[in-house]
Amino acid sequence: MKAIEITSYGAPEVLRVAERPDPVAGAGELLIRVAASGVNRPDVLQRKGHYPVPPGASDLPGLEVAGEIVSGDAAALAEAGFKVGDRVCALIAGGGYAELCVAPVAQCLPVPKGWSDLEAASLPETFFTVWSNVFERGRLQKGETLLIQGGSSGIGVTAIQIAKALGAIVIVTAGSDDKCEACLKLGADHAINYRTSDFVEEAKKLTGGKGVDVVLDMVAGDYVAREVECLAEDGRLVIIAVQGGVKSEINAGLVLRRRLTITGSTLRPRPVAFKGAIAKALREKVWPLLESGAIKPVIHSTFAAAGEPSGAARAHALMESNQHIGKIVLTW
Repeated sequence: MKAIEITSYGAPEVLRVAERPDPVAGAGELLIRVAASGVNRPDVLQRKGHYPVPPGASDLPGLEVAGEIVSGDAAALAEAGFKVGDRVCALIAGGGYAELCVAPVAQCLPVPKGWSDLEAASLPETFFTVWSNVFERGRLQKGETLLIQGGSSGIGVTAIQIAKALGAIVIVTAGSDDKCEACLKLGADHAINYRTSDFVEEAKKLTGGKGVDVVLDMVAGDYVAREVECLAEDGRLVIIAVQGGVKSEINAGLVLRRRLTITGSTLRPRPVAFKGAIAKALREKVWPLLESGAIKPVIHSTFAAAGEPSGAARAHALMESNQHIGKIVLTW
């Protein structure tokens, strides 16, 4: 099969098309003929040498794919209600930048009715991440207010749509007026340009001084102290990335007085059973919203994975430019 290798750590150009042996599905797994692969920020970190591959995972980048089931563990397929030839999308721990990919059956979901494989490939990484962090760890409830840092990112557009569909009030930050406008069109109630406004002051104004109930943070660093300031009583701060640095200094007194929760997680190293439970929750509570049109695909650009010049390299360059709104997808 053709695959995209990281030939050495470095710039996007280190991504090269290579030939690899076809993978074989083992117990509890299925093999997918990949139609499209999602591109995510962790792929960029892996390419740079900052995101080690979990033990046992493929060294190829790629954490989400969509395509057709070629083969698999018959018992596991039957239990999940899948069969050879079905179209699925899957969350994987690596190996997604390839024409064939093995995935745990438990981490697969049917391509939503009315969605293409290309559109479905944009779903797993952000939907699993948002559900796990915003709704399970962050416990966001109907009527509560969610602040999303980076509303125009793949994570951001997913969080906006799910939160709004489930009855939350959504405030986002973004780095330009155009990105703010795009977030509002996706359903966000308010958008703050963090380059021209103080998101702490704005969040307090927008909530009548109460503060927000949940913050989804991909920045960390000095943002954490400011996020603590804009949380309401019993507020929850959920950190899922550290693009702004790993060190933070906070007002612990505010944590005590407001009974705040500061938490975070990474998804890739978690066991199959954990991710499988998220998949079940998504299928029950979110997939109907996708099929009804309440949540729509937001794809900024697609690139031919094995094209010349390297589609994967161009996709990573776009990701690092931060000029995109929504998802970037490779096609095979």
